[in-house]
Amino acid sequence: MHKIQPFSLPYSQTAVEDLRERLRRTRWPDETTDQPWTQGFDRAALMELCRYWADGFDWKVQLERLSRFHHFRFESADGCGIHFIHERGKGPSPIPLILTHGWPGSFVEMMRIIPLLTDPAAYGGDENDAFDVVVPSLPGYGFSDHLRESGMNVFRIAKLWVELMQALGYERFGAQGGDIGAGVSTALGLRHAKHLIGVHLNYIPGSYRPWLQEGEQLTPEEQGFVADAAKWYDENGAYAHMQGTRPQTTAYGLNDSPAGLAAWILEKFRAWSDCEGDLYRRFTRDELLTNVTLYWMTETIGSSFQIYYESRRAGLHLREGDFVRPPCGIAQFPKEIFFPPRKWAERGYNVQRWTRMPRGGHFAAAEEPEQLAEDIRAFFRELHG
Repeated sequence: MHKIQPFSLPYSQTAVEDLRERLRRTRWPDETTDQPWTQGFDRAALMELCRYWADGFDWKVQLERLSRFHHFRFESADGCGIHFIHERGKGPSPIPLILTHGWPGSFVEMMRIIPLLTDPAAYGGDENDAFDVVVPSLPGYGFSDHLRESGMNVFRIAKLWVELMQALGYERFGAQGGDIGAGVSTALGLRHAKHLIGVHLNYIPGSYRPWLQEGEQLTPEEQGFVADAAKWYDENGAYAHMQGTRPQTTAYGLNDSPAGLAAWILEKFRAWSDCEGDLYRRFTRDELLTNVTLYWMTETIGSSFQIYYESRRAGLHLREGDFVRPPCGIAQFPKEIFFPPRKWAERGYNVQRWTRMPRGGHFAAAEEPEQLAEDIRAFFRELHG
């Protein structure tokens, strides 16, 4: 029997005081004379941020801000507990839509875009484009259950999402995601197409490999993309290799050091967003630290790595006959870490819409919520019947 219950975001003053004390006792490593950011997160920038985290950041205020949304917990048939937000749309016939975040993000990424999707008329849009929005925390992330058993890959998560949406009364729904969320949304389209109205992605999963007939060749553009992606992983993929091969070893230090955790996560926000090297050009300190503090307070950094480990064993390498058959919309943001040509995606997805965005990067829902929301609305508008 599925169970859904209201959920209140927990607050612990003792945990806040412990965090502040740890930050004040950080042992800072030496730094080379190379240009700042050359070998990783700049020490001066991290020291300044950690001073604010210890003495200026208010976790209780941020929890109160997040609590303006309706939070719940869902228990699946096999006992997996999932935290999620559920916001009803304000329109005549809202489309159910599940938004899935990725790493190193969380449900916090979706705070700006949720109102744009649930109440478009309040932001100059059409009430007929409203959605009932569901934003779950991935298993092992945030207020969802920690992962203590193997096997929680994108296909198993997709099955959980179908159970969750059915428990909410939605037999058919839309799916949207970037990063890991794009992998889960793809798995929904592959394994649960009858439940999908459409799939909208702002990232093509890194493990995605389309099926090629014997003797079929990639186009020169596709070959260039494969080479570029391999080069990117060689120069930037150490984090993914560690998280996918030695997640436990990596977790010890990050679960114990808030400064280390902040550096590990926020380096990616700087490198993968359209910020031109200035983190605060796209995000406020409070927004960045709310996401990092969520990982810290829930002790889920190690648990969040497990999907990288599982993806090495069950990636999206399509077999003959595999195809995401529900209509697919793709939003290509220019500063995404890497993005394939349309032909590469069309080998495995039923692409009906492909939009090149003028700006934005990997964290599209947080960076460019208006752009992303409009593209989601435009895509599903054609499917509303």
